Amino acid sequence: MAFLQTLLAFVVALGSLVIIHELGHYWVARLCGVKVLRFSVGMGKIIFSRRFGPDQTEWAISILPLGGYVKMLDAREQDVSGLSPQELKREFTNQSVWRRMAIVAAGPLANFVLAILLFAGLYSYGEMEPTPRVRAVAEQTAAYQAGLRGDELITAVNGEAIQAWSELRWKVMQGVIDKTPIKLDIRKPNPGPSGGNLLDTVNLPIGGLTAKDLEGDYLGKLGIKLARAKAVLGKILPGGPAMQAGLREGDLITSVNGEPVADGVAFVDKVNASPGKPLSIAGLRNGNSFTLSVTPQAQAGKNGQIGLIKVEMPMAPEMILISSPPLQALAKGAQRTWDGSILTLKMLGKMVIGEVSWKNITGPITIADYAGQTARIGAFSYLSFIAFISISLGVMNLLPIPVLDGGHLLYYSLEVLTGRPIPERVGAIAQRAGIGILMMLMMVAMFNDIVRLIF
Repeated sequence: MAFLQTLLAFVVALGSLVIIHELGHYWVARLCGVKVLRFSVGMGKIIFSRRFGPDQTEWAISILPLGGYVKMLDAREQDVSGLSPQELKREFTNQSVWRRMAIVAAGPLANFVLAILLFAGLYSYGEMEPTPRVRAVAEQTAAYQAGLRGDELITAVNGEAIQAWSELRWKVMQGVIDKTPIKLDIRKPNPGPSGGNLLDTVNLPIGGLTAKDLEGDYLGKLGIKLARAKAVLGKILPGGPAMQAGLREGDLITSVNGEPVADGVAFVDKVNASPGKPLSIAGLRNGNSFTLSVTPQAQAGKNGQIGLIKVEMPMAPEMILISSPPLQALAKGAQRTWDGSILTLKMLGKMVIGEVSWKNITGPITIADYAGQTARIGAFSYLSFIAFISISLGVMNLLPIPVLDGGHLLYYSLEVLTGRPIPERVGAIAQRAGIGILMMLMMVAMFNDIVRLIF
């Protein structure tokens, strides 16, 4: 069942992106008066087709599900000697260089527009996300050096306001890529008798991180982890060590064996690490302090025995509804698409110079896996995934590699500068080189996919 869900999620994601990309070419071609002969989803042999419209354009599905194409009336590919002058005016190479550039650029542009609209819709609809509140910070980490100790709420990064943990991750990632200092505006509890919150600004050192660290938990490497709920006990299961020791639902655990407990995760870790060992637990019940002893029951785990006291422990982080008015959501969607495009280009550049591993190049297997995972999480995650893939597809197609849209735009740009098209021989050589580059990238992507699948 999971395989079928993953396959369906992948087909829907890739199919929609290919259709939108090719529709961009199709719509602008028609707008420029160019005759479209075929619109194909997929490559290779046609397995289904129908003809529609005044030009009887062939709408087809082809056997290879990766990619698609729009076939226009083109003298380089078809014999146009028998066509009427009226038909020849609709031939692709007879168009001005600016019209040809518009037709070619329309595909990637359609992918960017799709990403903007998807992000705008998601921002407008809203989603519950974890707040950027920091968990207890370990010593000798960059976060500790900056002055973070735990329970701080990060409200802005480099002067830009944030509300969610995902926004914090995104801003820090950009800082690591750009090698720019990170300044955090924080709100932290006031330890004084007046209570309330204190506002402060700290500088987060990121010199120890490189672009390669972005492949893992880069916030964790800086010492920044998502705060979890306090160690307040949930339902006490009958007959378990917790009930026998006298623990009750609603108890706030403050320390174990004299060591402070920051949150529910820390409490669970201490219990799991002590199978069969008595633990002295201190806490608060209805505002009154208590201390009692509990011995976790030993149970087999993945890496040996773990301790359990049979109590439910709510550990969900603090959440916030992130939602924006339509116009603001549209602006945020455009900004996110722009930032994502720039980040993709920077990562590609760092791959070329060796600062980022080529292992980050992914193929259809990994994309299908992510499609399935995000679809299982929910519609919000799945649509966000499609938006990011749409950005990547747009950026990759604009790379100045022959056979890609960016390669054709390079040809036409040279034509604008020189006043004449590039020689056919040069174009043929460049085309073969472009195919070679794409084949190499596809082999790297498939190799990375297989390695991830095995290991």
